[in-house]
This record gives sequence, structure tokens and C-alpha cells, in this order.
Amino acid sequence: MRFVRSLVLGGLLASLAAPLAAQSSAEGVWMVRVRALSLTPADKSDAIPSLSVPEDAITVSTKIFPEIDILRFFGTHFAAELVLTYPQEHDVELSDTKIGTFKHLPPTLLAQYHFIPDGTFRPYVGAGVNLTLISDVDINVPGVGALDLEDSSIGYAVQLGADIKLRPKQFLNIDVKKVGIGSDVLSAGSKVSAVKVDPWLISVGYGFRF
Repeated sequence: MRFVRSLVLGGLLASLAAPLAAQSSAEGVWMVRVRALSLTPADKSDAIPSLSVPEDAITVSTKIFPEIDILRFFGTHFAAELVLTYPQEHDVELSDTKIGTFKHLPPTLLAQYHFIPDGTFRPYVGAGVNLTLISDVDINVPGVGALDLEDSSIGYAVQLGADIKLRPKQFLNIDVKKVGIGSDVLSAGSKVSAVKVDPWLISVGYGFRF
């Protein structure tokens, strides 16, 4: 966690240190993107020996949903990106049997480096922090009762993507992220397992720079 914080802080400080003259891009220093995102979980979980539940038996459903991100350029190559959406509901399964649902809200902040900022094809890499807020947990296992999840998760986020210029100030965006999301599974307030969602996020969308 300290490594992630240091990486993000270092990237943002480097961005702020870029020459002010380089900030006056004709395309503007802001970009807003609207994207369709596919979330594919890693589906890793601890075994629950007392319930004869094996490793990786607790899984979270895949999901496709919309997102919006706001990008601020600092100089020619550096930028900061804030990724936002609304709470998303996921099914939870135990050994392929649905046992409930929960919602998560995953705002993510990343520091980026753009390799070819003036090209038609503009690749970039990024690293940062994800904060996932978990709510509306409704999970019940027959014979065991209600289970709960922690209400938040803080983890890393790394990305690789590209903006492809379609016309002045308008771009097609393709983006891939790996995000660290996990939660303890609780029964009557006591931990009985831990789930690592750690999803791959693949998105495609439209961006406008101004």
C-alpha cells in the first residue's frame, strides 16, 4: 500500500513539475471520456474448512457497465485520471450456486505517462489507487445464515491504453486495467474467508479534449 501511494504521489508531483509553457496545448488540458467497461473477476477465495468449502469456491459475477473518466494534463506527457461510475450490483456464487448479491462503487485515481502526445495513435501507461465501497450486501448460505463483507477495499490500479485521434479534439479510447479489490467474508462479525476479486477491466469509449 505504501508503494502504491508513493508511486501515485511521485507521478503527480512529476506532472506538476512539468514546464508551464508545455501546458498550453491547442487541444486543451482536459479530456472527458465515456466508456463501456467489462469487469472480469479473478475469483480467488480462501477455503472454509468448517463448512467444507474449498479454495476459490466463492465467485463474483462478471459485469458490463458504463463509466466516465476525467483527465487533466500537466505538461505534454503527464496526466492524472479520475475514473467514476455508479454503484454496480454483482451476484455471489458458492460452488456455482447463487447465494446473494452486493453492490460496489469503485472510484480510481491514476497518474499517467503519454508516450506520443501529438500523434494519431497515443499510447499511455498509468498507476494509482482504487477505493471500492461495498454496500447492500445480501448473502445467505443455507444452514449457515447471513454472511457479510467489509464495507471498503483499498488497492492498486495499473493500466495500459491508447487514444486514437478521430478528428480534432475527438478520440477513440481503448483501455485495460488490473485492479486490486478484496474483502473479508464475515459471519456474525467474525472472519470466515477472504475473497480477492482483483478484476481485469477492459473498456472502449469516446473522448473529447478541451
